[in-house]
Amino acid sequence: MNRTPLDILRTVYGYESFQGRQGEVIDHLISGGDALLLAPTGGGKSLCYQIPALLRAGPGIVISPLIALMQDQVATLIQLGVKAAYLNSTLSSGEQRKIMTRLCGGELDLLYLAPERLMREDTLELLTGLKPAIIAIDEAHCVSQWGHDFRPEYLQLGILAERFPAVPRLACTATADARTRAEIVANLRLTAGRVFTTGFDRPNIRYLVTDKKGGTDQVLRFIRDHHPGQAGIVYCLSRKRVEKVAEKLRAAGHVALPYHAGLDKEIRTDHQQRFLNEDAVVMVATIAFGMGIDKPDVRFVAHLDIPSGLEAYYQETGRAGRDGLPATALLTYGLQDVVLRRRMLEASTADDLHKRAERRRLETMLAYCELVTCRRQTLLAHFGDTMPAPCGNCDVCLDPPTTHDATVPAQKLLSCVARTGQRFGAVYIIDILLGSEQERILRLGHNRLSTYGIGTELDRNGWRAVVRQLLARGILTTDAEGIGSLKLTAAAGGVLSGETPLELRKNPLRAPGGGRKRNRKSTAAALAVEDCAQVEPGAAARFERLRDLRRRLAAEAGVPPYVVFHDRTLTAMAALQPRTKGALLEISGVGEAKLERWGAAFLDALADDHRQDQV
Repeated sequence: MNRTPLDILRTVYGYESFQGRQGEVIDHLISGGDALLLAPTGGGKSLCYQIPALLRAGPGIVISPLIALMQDQVATLIQLGVKAAYLNSTLSSGEQRKIMTRLCGGELDLLYLAPERLMREDTLELLTGLKPAIIAIDEAHCVSQWGHDFRPEYLQLGILAERFPAVPRLACTATADARTRAEIVANLRLTAGRVFTTGFDRPNIRYLVTDKKGGTDQVLRFIRDHHPGQAGIVYCLSRKRVEKVAEKLRAAGHVALPYHAGLDKEIRTDHQQRFLNEDAVVMVATIAFGMGIDKPDVRFVAHLDIPSGLEAYYQETGRAGRDGLPATALLTYGLQDVVLRRRMLEASTADDLHKRAERRRLETMLAYCELVTCRRQTLLAHFGDTMPAPCGNCDVCLDPPTTHDATVPAQKLLSCVARTGQRFGAVYIIDILLGSEQERILRLGHNRLSTYGIGTELDRNGWRAVVRQLLARGILTTDAEGIGSLKLTAAAGGVLSGETPLELRKNPLRAPGGGRKRNRKSTAAALAVEDCAQVEPGAAARFERLRDLRRRLAAEAGVPPYVVFHDRTLTAMAALQPRTKGALLEISGVGEAKLERWGAAFLDALADDHRQDQV
């Protein structure tokens, strides 16, 4: 009997039905078509090429940019009973020969390769003879020269259209605006293929943006109040700050590990493995960490410095809540972030075209931070997606800001910037507006300006908010040298003349709130069970016992705990308490291979719980 995609989904992966357009994409690829798939992180893109590889003749070839991504997916597939392997620099020459022997002998369903390895002539010749079932290009946004994560080697992949004209190709990404999509289609020669978009929304993620006031203390309070005892990622812009933040988190009792390019490779690998294999590790990292990490139970992502743009922000926040359970994305930012980002941009070796593109990204990111409307609507619109009504799950929706006519304060500030020759930063300009008698102001004679002391209607925080919002609106900018001097843009003229009235946020960005604070002893178990409908009181304790069992089984198998079962699957077990293999197989995420390997252990644990309940 011929198996269908739905048969594979149910027996191998343990899911009853496809999400979104998964079934449509899979049918298109099985019939031999090419495609570009745009779907959010955690949206099931890998199933769209794995299932065709299991149903079509020949091995599936997956091109992946990172070793961690290959290893994680292969480990998961092996536990599902799928014959999968990867080829990368972590393997000895002998191990690589064994994998090639298995490939040539028809013993592999899926092989993961880096683009550099794939494009070797001997690899291409070998695959031509084997006639792959499908070629998947993961993280396809890496092909965009204007993107935030460009990989030059991806540009060579267009040749696959010539070398394998009869093999369906699927390009996948979670991060692509209209320009990046066009580049992917053109550079990978997918013009005859279909474009599938499943929507970019991650409704389980709560987006919070707050004014930066001692970022490390802020994130400590945030973890304490909202995510104690849970896994998360904290992003910082510099290596030095990564080390300091990790140290402070450890001093507060958290398991916090640094990750940046300045650490030895062995240390980075060890920290990454601990993050994957342990339950409550907080990784403090530069953006060098995260791409390809498939850990589903990351409960929060915190940015202590403003990201370079919305594409990077969306991808990095998307590493939270891949299991669909509630997660939080926190961003703290301040004026110094803008200065630092501009300084880094201007100091880069990129050409003028790329620098202009980076400036636009930063401006878009600033505008996002200062929104007075739903953040999710703006974020989705950036990727061409729409949300007709506010989301109800971002800080703006949960605690709507008020606006006021800020034309006069803006005129005062802009006039002060102009009268001081556009040579000073925000702190100095605010000092003049507040009438400070600091020595520098007196020495330069700025106490004699008409703008001296005329800004006492606002305090320093209020004026900083005005500066930030004028920067976000493009009415002010910072100097090209990146030293922080404020400059007027062409848009300032209309504000100064009164022709352009200006509404700005009245109340400042607030500390994260909205939603109940969790007890210090709260764990992922409580989070999972609280959000599972109609669960009796003992489910949380039962979940914890199942999680302990999962941890032991994972250690014995040498895989991360989530490869055994996701939290959502354990939640369902804790709630439904299946007594038979048939009942366990009905739970989402339990496939035949996992049932055979681990089913008895979980059924025994649940039976023990049931016997204790009867005592």
